[in-house]
Amino acid sequence: MTARRSLTLVASAGALLLALTACASPGSSGSQPTAPATLSQATTPPTCAPVAGDALVVLADDQGLQTVDNVIPAINAKAASPAMIALLDKVSAAIDTPTLVGLNRSVDIDRKTSSEVAKQFVADKGLAATSATGSGSLVVGAGNFSESSTLAEIYAAVLRSGGYTVEVRTIGNRETYLPALTGGQLTIVPEYVGTLTEFLNKQVNGANAAAQASSDLAKTVTALTALGTKVGLTFGAASAAQDQNAFAVTKAFADQHKVTTLSELAATAAASCSVARRSARSGRSASRVSRGSTGSASPTSARSTPVARSPRRRCRRARSPLASSSPPTAPSAAERGGARG
Repeated sequence: MTARRSLTLVASAGALLLALTACASPGSSGSQPTAPATLSQATTPPTCAPVAGDALVVLADDQGLQTVDNVIPAINAKAASPAMIALLDKVSAAIDTPTLVGLNRSVDIDRKTSSEVAKQFVADKGLAATSATGSGSLVVGAGNFSESSTLAEIYAAVLRSGGYTVEVRTIGNRETYLPALTGGQLTIVPEYVGTLTEFLNKQVNGANAAAQASSDLAKTVTALTALGTKVGLTFGAASAAQDQNAFAVTKAFADQHKVTTLSELAATAAASCSVARRSARSGRSASRVSRGSTGSASPTSARSTPVARSPRRRCRRARSPLASSSPPTAPSAAERGGARG
């Protein structure tokens, strides 16, 4: 029951977030309405006014609604060695989320190549091995998106410094590269804890298997390790870097309502809905008094408070999307834009 109530409040908070960016009819904010826009071949459609203040604040997920998705090296178990894993663990220790964002920016915004960014990163962080600790040929696979390519190039650079001969190969989505990893055509692939846990969970236990990934990193890595054993995979250490969805509000909103966490946002939304309900009840009472005083209920008086009633309906509808006690699951391929397969 507690979980359901918490998720209901967050659903209401979601409605409040949508309200921050929604377009309203002219005059609905208390301003004077303007003349309606007309369209022609020479004009463009009217656009919504931007929300005041473009700075966003990411809210802390204190309710654990997001599944962890820390970067982790996935390794073919037959090819793995302590020396190889030790080198990969050095990379994991050097990457956190702000660092990952910076690496992505260097490739996607600054238009550097993944190999250039990886080379500079390894040098800046001092990740190169001082002596050869391994030997042999390895193939590091990458998904078909820049973040995966950059991580693969970092793994490759560090492994080369440790004495390995390494090829980096971009394969495609998870459905394509994972069979190559478990089959030995690939040696290592940068992966994501929560997403891979659920991918393997469904592969091993069936499409309707209960979720094993959660907001708890240690528990999710334990589940991933057990699932990996069944398909021929082992893993290095999970990094602090996460690539996952986040909840954000404008800084102006956060400052006004003193909101820093999802729980605080839910409380703000709940308070807003409570005010709306009181307003709606007050409006209905006023309408009944009006009908009683005139002795008849005209269509106009019966609908005398439409604005007061609509917030209540919005609050009620806001409960439905997340009003479930089911645990959160890893984002789907569609939610990730197909980047991770």
